[in-house]
Amino acid sequence: MKDSIENILLISSHDHGILRLTLNDPDNKNALSELMMSKFTKAISEASKDNSVKVVVIASTGDVFCSGHNLKEINEARKANDGGESYYLELFKSCSSLMQLIVNCSKPVIAEVNGIATAAGCQLVASCDLAISSHSAKFATPGVNIGLFCSTPMVALSRNVSKKDSMKMLLTGEMINADEAKRISLINDFAPEKELTKSVMELAEKISKKSASIVSIGKEAFYKQSELNLFDAYEYTSKVMTENTLNENAKEGIDAFLEKRDPNWRDM
Repeated sequence: MKDSIENILLISSHDHGILRLTLNDPDNKNALSELMMSKFTKAISEASKDNSVKVVVIASTGDVFCSGHNLKEINEARKANDGGESYYLELFKSCSSLMQLIVNCSKPVIAEVNGIATAAGCQLVASCDLAISSHSAKFATPGVNIGLFCSTPMVALSRNVSKKDSMKMLLTGEMINADEAKRISLINDFAPEKELTKSVMELAEKISKKSASIVSIGKEAFYKQSELNLFDAYEYTSKVMTENTLNENAKEGIDAFLEKRDPNWRDM
């Protein structure tokens, strides 16, 4: 039992600096339990600081990618003297911190969604920079169906999907398929289940061949400028591009382009 608990998050390194984090608690539908979030947070934090890691892939085992919070843990907390209030506050803060950690990770994070992603599991998909699912994958924010509106998942969802599409998912709690998820930009694309991992790893490898420092600059700037008004966004990104242009990898990349050769990134 202890071994299965310790292995609820599998961590594996692959060629080209690709790190795979695999949710491995299928008996609990890969729920974001306290332990899962703790291990997840540690793994993402370490990956962000590890120069050997170029891209992070979040995958899963079983037929559920992630079902969201562990409802058994939530119900058990009601037995506390405060009815669970302090536990719930800490739980949702921890989950929110994890999602922000993924967004703020210096490495691109790709969700490999094979199966069902609901509630905070759907939030996890939306929080990743990119997402590819199997064609059979399904997504939902079904909290409204059990009297617990998906308020924290809506933060990530509404920043990736239009207001009308977000509200439809949140208010109905209905499942959407991969075709619809792609249409509303919750995912980038989908693939047959047997080809899913291959498709994700090919995408990760393609990104890994770029300059890691430049990708990091770009990812940070993307999220920061998206929260600014138009004028401030251009002011901010003009400064970012100036600093980027002075970076040795920008010089190398431009030289390589003009000389019609492959760049030799200094951070490889």
